[in-house]
Amino acid sequence: MSLVESIANVAVGYCVAVGTQLLVFPLFGLEVSLTDNLAIGAIFTLVSIGRSYCLRRLFEAIRMRCATT
Repeated sequence: MSLVESIANVAVGYCVAVGTQLLVFPLFGLEVSLTDNLAIGAIFTLVSIGRSYCLRRLFEAIRMRCATT
């Protein structure tokens, strides 16, 4: 179920990112095609996955260090 949760989290995050871009970009005068919005959302999603992984590894290292002291 952890894999299903992770996939659902990424899918929902991607949809939220694209939806937010569609609403916010025009407020700043940015005209971006739907294809570009989808690509930008994908890039932000990949960055988010990398960030989440790095933080998880960091906190796991901290947990392991605290457990051995």
